[in-house]
Amino acid sequence: MVYDAFVLLSFGGPEKPDDVMPFLRNVVRGRGVPEERLAEVAEHYLHFGGVSPINQQCRDLLAAVGADFAAHGVDLPTYWGNRNWYPMLEDTVARMRDDGVTHALGFATSAYGGYSSCRQYWEDIARARARVGPGAPMISKLRQFHDHPGFVEPHVSAVRQALEKIEPSRRRTTRLVFTAHSIPVSMADTAGPDGGRYTAQLSETAGLVGARAADYLPWDLVWQSRSGPPQVPWLEPDINDHLAILAKEGVTDVVVSPIGFVSDHLEVIWDLDNEAADTAKRLGLGYFRAATPGTDPRFVTMVRELVQERTAGQPRKRLGTLPIWDDCPGGCCPAPQRRGAQ
Repeated sequence: MVYDAFVLLSFGGPEKPDDVMPFLRNVVRGRGVPEERLAEVAEHYLHFGGVSPINQQCRDLLAAVGADFAAHGVDLPTYWGNRNWYPMLEDTVARMRDDGVTHALGFATSAYGGYSSCRQYWEDIARARARVGPGAPMISKLRQFHDHPGFVEPHVSAVRQALEKIEPSRRRTTRLVFTAHSIPVSMADTAGPDGGRYTAQLSETAGLVGARAADYLPWDLVWQSRSGPPQVPWLEPDINDHLAILAKEGVTDVVVSPIGFVSDHLEVIWDLDNEAADTAKRLGLGYFRAATPGTDPRFVTMVRELVQERTAGQPRKRLGTLPIWDDCPGGCCPAPQRRGAQ
């Protein structure tokens, strides 16, 4: 297979206050979410001036990937398209067509399997190509990378750096707490061809990071950023509830590592750096948040290596044991049944 471009696929985010509500309407389109609920979520963005950090993080990553490609002889022009805000993927696909691109490789800013984290990107691609129409380039999504050394090792380094900030006498009573975006239990149950893929991959990543960063410490995998109605079960425990349990167990300090994210999205800086940090302070817990990969050179190298797996037949680099596919099996991660307003 011959590929002639690379496209970064991401979620998108507002870049000024006037963008916030239109962006949120894009995120929840078709779900019947009331305006008053969107207004509540909008306050999280407005707290930071109406600007989500994700778009600039994508620009930085794309620039780093482009430079790495050039330095290592990967001759692919780079593009970027979002699911929910500009540059929208549809516009990017149209530009790729006009540039003569016929078959691109797509890298999604999510390491894990599941509907929102994987399958929905395939749907985004199909929708964008359909809207562009004749001549729209093919886009093949690169594989999931939850156990690639270029993703795991930056998280390991970040956890170690966070641990170094803790008084040595308190490290034995420290807990590692790994977090990821909560999703409905029904969606978690159907993730992957056999179900449970999202939670299984996250558990594997947490184990890989924990063993390499501090094998003498226990760790937990918990959840953050729940947004659904209370009557619908979502993955638990929530990070804030879990911190209260740890405080009762005699834990003195926590290192919180958001392994569910590739960069410091708004969910990280709001839910962890604000809400969870405030909870820990109230409970008397020392709180240390580990960084995400961002543009760590190892992560940037990983993107190139995923490309070279496809274009040059290079072997896969993996640290885990769960099955991995270049393309998702048919029927994998079905779309959720909408259950009304969130």
